[in-house]
Amino acid sequence: MNPPDEPPTGLIAGVRAAGREPEPERTGQRWGFGAFLLVEAVFVLTAVFITALARTSGTDIGGSVAFVLVGSILPTVLAATLAVVITRVRGNGPLVDLRLHWNWADVKVGLKLGFLGLVLTYVAALLWSRLVGDQNATSAIGELVDGTALPLGAAIGMFVYVCFLGPVCEELIYRGLLWGAIERQGWSRWAAFVLTTLIFAAGHLEPLRTSLLIVIALPIGIARLITRRLTASVVAHVINNFLPGLMLLLVSLGVVSA
Repeated sequence: MNPPDEPPTGLIAGVRAAGREPEPERTGQRWGFGAFLLVEAVFVLTAVFITALARTSGTDIGGSVAFVLVGSILPTVLAATLAVVITRVRGNGPLVDLRLHWNWADVKVGLKLGFLGLVLTYVAALLWSRLVGDQNATSAIGELVDGTALPLGAAIGMFVYVCFLGPVCEELIYRGLLWGAIERQGWSRWAAFVLTTLIFAAGHLEPLRTSLLIVIALPIGIARLITRRLTASVVAHVINNFLPGLMLLLVSLGVVSA
């Protein structure tokens, strides 16, 4: 039998155990769905404001690139920061409320599911591009750098965001704050897994790619499901984004063709 803080040995055993083990107590947590809705509102309103500012500024293509990069990064960072602040003001802080406890066993689970997610993402993207076309399978940032040479600083910033900063922020929001709000209602972890996966995909505000994003999110959500902590899902998300982020970097620098 595994220690309480260790995920069950093996991914299959972990998924099976997810439905049997009791939910963790959330003593002292005074936030719920309202906190998540507030965070999402900040994300959407910030993105809308930056988009409107870019359209009315009359900037050239270089300025437009900067606006799109800022418009992709700033809303997510602000929303994740607000999520952390809410847990400090209305709860026990992010380590407890967002399940940010560090555990090497969780890292191993995240690595396994991250590499599995890479394979799943590659296969799903191939199938998706054949069904809807390459253009519709490309993310908003991917469309930005398609055929466009970015300055070195912008290209590196985009890479860091796609591979590291973005995954951390998104996990804090969806499989941290939203997951915690669902668990606080007494719903099962399976309900949290399904709802956060669907809302995560829709929250990217890319309707044509929502179905593809659901597939991509499955291994990341499973990492959170079986470990009950955020470390595994963060690691899985980073691994899943690394190769696409690296390809975007190489394309944006003109090293490889799109």
